[in-house]
Amino acid sequence: MTAPVRSSPLGLTVLGMLQTRPLHPYGIQRLIKQWGKDQVVNVGQRAGLYRTIERLLAAGLVVVRETERDQLYPERTVYEITDAGRVAAREWLEEMLAVPKQEFPDFPVALSHILMLTPQEALPLLERREAELSEMHQSLEAGRTFADSLPRVVMLESEYILATATAQLSWLRAVIEDLRAGRLSWSEGELRELAEASAAEMPGQ
Repeated sequence: MTAPVRSSPLGLTVLGMLQTRPLHPYGIQRLIKQWGKDQVVNVGQRAGLYRTIERLLAAGLVVVRETERDQLYPERTVYEITDAGRVAAREWLEEMLAVPKQEFPDFPVALSHILMLTPQEALPLLERREAELSEMHQSLEAGRTFADSLPRVVMLESEYILATATAQLSWLRAVIEDLRAGRLSWSEGELRELAEASAAEMPGQ
């Protein structure tokens, strides 16, 4: 390898697609979408895909196989995976499968600061999230028809996303119901008391 490259979801996906056959970037993007992998990696902007391919190329994980020339299309560079790329892809895959990674998505962060709002202010926001999550869940359910036409192993990530969305929706609806019923409530005074109690426990306070 001529340059180190860190593992990434998109990097692993590009290497995975190239293990099927040599492809140009448009072919990689199209295959990602055909197989539903765009549910787990962002390929909406092709610039990110090109940057990832450039990093893999610099690291010696892929090489240029040929440049396709056609009067109807611009020149397209076709890439293929190297032996080093296969080794790296295997290492990244094993690590991602076996070792849970601590991630920091937006929603749990927002929940950790929900005390900044009143329960009355928080409720409509969570109801809005519930509506959008419900719509996404219905879309995932509808996608099962497409999934049935492919081997289960190809769609495991869709299965996982659906299960996760189902659990999120169930939890969110329970929280909303507790807010509506008054079983979950807080006040600005409680927030102030909590902050003062925490400050009192700090050394030197």
